Amino acid sequence: MTLRILGTTSEDGDCPTLYDIEGTDEILVQGERETDPEHLAQLRDVKESETFVRVPRSLLIRYAPAAEAPMLQPFASISHLFSDFRHTAWRLETRRGYATDRNGPKWARFLAGEDIGGDPDNTWRENVRTQTAQGKRFERVRLVDEPLTRGQAFLLASAPGNVAAGEDIRNLTRAQARELRLPDYDFWLFDSKIVARFAFDDDDTTLGVYVSEDPADVLAACQARDAAWHHAVRTEEFARRVRSTV
Repeated sequence: MTLRILGTTSEDGDCPTLYDIEGTDEILVQGERETDPEHLAQLRDVKESETFVRVPRSLLIRYAPAAEAPMLQPFASISHLFSDFRHTAWRLETRRGYATDRNGPKWARFLAGEDIGGDPDNTWRENVRTQTAQGKRFERVRLVDEPLTRGQAFLLASAPGNVAAGEDIRNLTRAQARELRLPDYDFWLFDSKIVARFAFDDDDTTLGVYVSEDPADVLAACQARDAAWHHAVRTEEFARRVRSTV
């Protein structure tokens, strides 16, 4: 089963950390093993398979989920949020490619070397123009490998159309993301209060989203956003850097 980092109070990349065990209602705790003989002697009803770890109270206060694990929903269930949000819709993209891109009409044109950055508006970009005209913000950070995967190169090539419509798209290397301890999953964060976390299969096909307003989930998403946004590079500048190395 997949583990998802909920949060950590560590400053150096070690313990303590809380993890969500996907597909269950269980939380995995990482911390220093309890070895004090006096404490161990006071523990009750201990099974031979059990162990005990110490974690700061602040870790549980900040990151322990306050609600049941969300259920997987179709992506269509959050479609209204892209117009109903009041201030900011923010996206983290972590994958090396997406099936929706490879199966779309622009993929073959991209492989043929055509310019796909100036295509006419589609439904997505029309909505972006409508929402940003009201003062709302569409923002996203894309993690990229060095060198770029074909899927990441496709997104970079098509980004100018989205940027022209009003999106602020930035790029961050995967190495930097690891240093910042960013999540390794995609999500949308709406108005810093609703998180929609993607689920994918091994072929990069979207299976649905887990929607949460749990304060621990929202806090983790907000912290990831703030760290990523500070270090990410705007699309135009990043594209220039890529071209200069080709």
